[in-house]
Amino acid sequence: MWIGSNPLIVNVMFFLQVTTRSDVSLVLFLGTLGMLVLVIGLILFIIFHQRKVIRYQQRLQHMEIEQQKMMLTASIKLQEEERQRLAADLHDDAGPLLATARLYLNENLVNQDKSTQLQSIFQARQIIDDTIQLIRNISHSLMPPTLKNFGLESAVNDLFQKISGSGTINASSRFHDYSERLKPEKELVVFRIIQELINNILKHSNSSFIHLTQNVHGDKFYLRIHHDGRGIVQSDFEKLTKSNIGLGLKNISSRLRVVHGEINFEKDISQTYYKITLELPNEDPYDA
Repeated sequence: MWIGSNPLIVNVMFFLQVTTRSDVSLVLFLGTLGMLVLVIGLILFIIFHQRKVIRYQQRLQHMEIEQQKMMLTASIKLQEEERQRLAADLHDDAGPLLATARLYLNENLVNQDKSTQLQSIFQARQIIDDTIQLIRNISHSLMPPTLKNFGLESAVNDLFQKISGSGTINASSRFHDYSERLKPEKELVVFRIIQELINNILKHSNSSFIHLTQNVHGDKFYLRIHHDGRGIVQSDFEKLTKSNIGLGLKNISSRLRVVHGEINFEKDISQTYYKITLELPNEDPYDA
């Protein structure tokens, strides 16, 4: 019997063809649907991820603004404390001294005998000399003469010699590469930072030695301070500068922002001493 002429077989083959086409269409449909779902899911993931990144950037920006406000507040507070200290020194010390000198040089001086006049003039002169010395000390606290006349290296060496001369701690400093001075205003900022750091070490660390070194690498200027007492690491510094305490460290951070510098607190790998590293550009990027 000829197969092609058998109606039953023809119907079966037709059914199989139809079924096969339906399966292919279904597979194509499901594949297309899956790809569509995948693309939509990918788009949604990208959108949510971008939103998350934007929120994170906004949060970082907000934190940066808050930190800048905190630094500015610390800087203003430091300046205000400086002004109050100077005003107190002038009011409490210079004022009474000059008032006392005026008493010795009052209008009744001409009516006194010569011996009394000479004694009054001598006393007034001594008081005026004391007042001049007081004003000189105040002036030196604003701008140390060694720093102004001879630069950062001489001022730092002088500071460390005075500390070592007290006999309570071994202090030394060495500048390896300071043939070209920083700008005067930058030297003053760096010197104030060093003073604050040394003051903290002397007050809180109970160290037996402090050693400062300076060098230049490429376009970077480095100062490193080593001491063997109690100290802090970078995480402590960052935590303190964001808290309501640690005004001295906030002042350091504020001053570093002025000179575009960075600071790093760490403990030596030997765990025997602490190291503080100051890094700043030799040339201010905003001066170019």
